Amino acid sequence: MKFRSRDLKAIGAAFLMLVCSISFSAESNLVPGSTLEDFFTAAINYSPELRIAEEDLNISGARKQAANAQLLPQLSAGASISDNRLNQLNRFQEFDGERYYLSLSQTLFNWQQFAARKQAYLVEDQLEEQYYYQLASILTDVAERYFNVLQSEDALESINSEIDALTNQLDQIQNFYERQLAQITDLYRGQASLAAVQAERLQLQAEIALNKEALRSISGLNVGPLYRLGDEAEIPPLEFSQQYYLQQAQGRNHQILASEYALQAAEEGISERRGAYMPQVSFIAQRQDSDVGFDNLPINRTDNTYIGINLSIPIYAGGQNKARVSEAISRKSIAEYELRSAQLRTRESVRAAHLQVQASEVQTDAAIVLVESTTLAAEAMQQGFALGTVTSVDVLNALRDQYQAERDFQTTRYNHIRYLLTLKRETGTLSAEDMLEVGSWLEPEALQ
Repeated sequence: MKFRSRDLKAIGAAFLMLVCSISFSAESNLVPGSTLEDFFTAAINYSPELRIAEEDLNISGARKQAANAQLLPQLSAGASISDNRLNQLNRFQEFDGERYYLSLSQTLFNWQQFAARKQAYLVEDQLEEQYYYQLASILTDVAERYFNVLQSEDALESINSEIDALTNQLDQIQNFYERQLAQITDLYRGQASLAAVQAERLQLQAEIALNKEALRSISGLNVGPLYRLGDEAEIPPLEFSQQYYLQQAQGRNHQILASEYALQAAEEGISERRGAYMPQVSFIAQRQDSDVGFDNLPINRTDNTYIGINLSIPIYAGGQNKARVSEAISRKSIAEYELRSAQLRTRESVRAAHLQVQASEVQTDAAIVLVESTTLAAEAMQQGFALGTVTSVDVLNALRDQYQAERDFQTTRYNHIRYLLTLKRETGTLSAEDMLEVGSWLEPEALQ
């Protein structure tokens, strides 16, 4: 079922009710957002790109109505009252003149108008698909920026834990050094490791500020304490093969569908231009009451009723019709190339997203094992250092590997969600239920 621009507000309202039970007014921009749904709702209301796409769709609806109107009966009425002075053969005459008319015309055959109407319907379908792709792009963009903030905050938390661990280890090295059980190089190496991680923390703090600003700029909503990705959240695996998703994209991707409608509209454009060579037939009915004739000469009042068929046959227009047909053919060629480009671009995006989701599933499992092994290794190294069986370098390297593995695991989980949303967007299957499902994986930090 195709939705038209007149249904757009109802569609948007239903979508917002499904996505979020909270609505934000224009004055609520100062209220910090926390949930993913908060930012979805705010971005839909705030995005100028989405508003532009909506107005383009409204314009296409108005043009469709105008194209329909050309094929409906055209009714007009008019009246004129004049004060006339006639000087003829030295005879001077003054008289008042009146003329009233009512005219009805109806197109019976006009190929240009028929093709223009069909073209207007196709253009509206094209802009509707572009609107829905813009909507899906905004939702995935909001999710990506939301997870960018979470990822940088989780990385900062991990860095803080690493700094605490390194500080404790440095205190232990300092104690060993004072007891002449460690060398000065061990102390310097521990201090250098701590300084490097502290510098990385400063960089992450700046990154968090930038990511929060990016999230605020797309939604117009201040960033409050965000919900976190739960440890028990289970991201669903891929259910189908890559070929299945490619077929889905071919039939449902909004950009491809928009390009297909654009190509059909371009074909109708050629038909409309060629219609200039065809005759035009219209029905005319007219009623006129008047007491003035040609050149406003006085006549006896007449009541004239006219009913007829008007036939117009074009013969020669100076070559402009041929030039317009040539232009329309070139526009069709451009539309074909744009469709081909959209298909290639979408196939590449679907293949890449599918491979990335598959890789993320494997990487997540491997990252879990790596976190567990590096944690055990770090604990063993710390115990070995206390017993004097390993060096401080071994402990520092083990701590670095442990916390880097934690951050890599977090990055892999967030990337998995990003790639999954991208795959759904490019296949044209991204829905409000998908966004609600992603939101259900998040929970308040206090509940983790």
